[in-house]
Amino acid sequence: MQAWQVHQNGEPAEAMRLLEVDRPAPGDGQVLLKVRAANINFPDALMCRGQYQVRPPLPFTPGVEICGETEDGRRVIANPALPHGGFAEYAVADAAALLPAPDALDDAEAAALHIGYQTGWFGLHRRARLEAGETLLVHAAAGGVGSAAVQLGKAAGARVIGVVGGADKAQVARELGCDVVIDRRTEDVIGAVKEATGGRGADVIYDPVGGEAYTQSTKVVAFEGRIVVVGFASGSIPSPALNHALVKNYAILGLHWGLYNTKNPKLVLHCHEQLTELAARGAIKPLVSERVPLSAAADAVQRVADGVTTGRIAVVPTLENGAAA
Repeated sequence: MQAWQVHQNGEPAEAMRLLEVDRPAPGDGQVLLKVRAANINFPDALMCRGQYQVRPPLPFTPGVEICGETEDGRRVIANPALPHGGFAEYAVADAAALLPAPDALDDAEAAALHIGYQTGWFGLHRRARLEAGETLLVHAAAGGVGSAAVQLGKAAGARVIGVVGGADKAQVARELGCDVVIDRRTEDVIGAVKEATGGRGADVIYDPVGGEAYTQSTKVVAFEGRIVVVGFASGSIPSPALNHALVKNYAILGLHWGLYNTKNPKLVLHCHEQLTELAARGAIKPLVSERVPLSAAADAVQRVADGVTTGRIAVVPTLENGAAA
């Protein structure tokens, strides 16, 4: 089978190599899956660079989120068991962690439903306890993680403010349903948020960016607001001033979604059931901006690493010459 492998850490476009390799052999409690679609996540780029908290042994195949097919024909969502990731024709995954792919979504959309939407659901509902009528601010609102939070916020009845970088991404955020869109490249984020909220600020802030975005969040968070920290796509990890959280009376909430798989897996299944219901009634629909063939995976991962994409890019092995087979 064909699979992308990383033999030496570096930038995805240089480190990933498409090779002919043997199909992976499932271990105890694992199953072999035919990859129908593999969603690209920012951690895939970080793993190529050797900068992610999970460091699979070299060589490894990236791709942490797939829609796959079991040997008995079931369509499932899974997190492949590294080092046999999803940017390949076949992957392996833990049998106990397989989730049914929603009928309302195609393969690429189903692959994109998992990590980003689970993170959004846990961040907004489990950690921040977002309520209908509250104001939600989402950084990088047109990205894969941000777009999921925007849709989930709207589904929960929140007023959503999206912060993006560039006119194209601003248009995507509007189409996603943001009530207010702020282009950080041309607008003063702090001033624009205060104007949009009458000076009150946002009740919940969803931050997958870190760095300057986090600093801005502390200046526009409302009384008893909650800042949910879900990642550091900017590459800069902030050092929060806890005295500031004290005097402004806001909460800083960390979210590592992966921990729920070991600490409380029943909640992951419950979340998936909620997401499946939302997808069935059209309240959420993963934004898949591109579907690319397996041969184009390295370039696509590099573009995600460079922050120039919107929504999700799905690698679909059955695509030929960029068109559905």
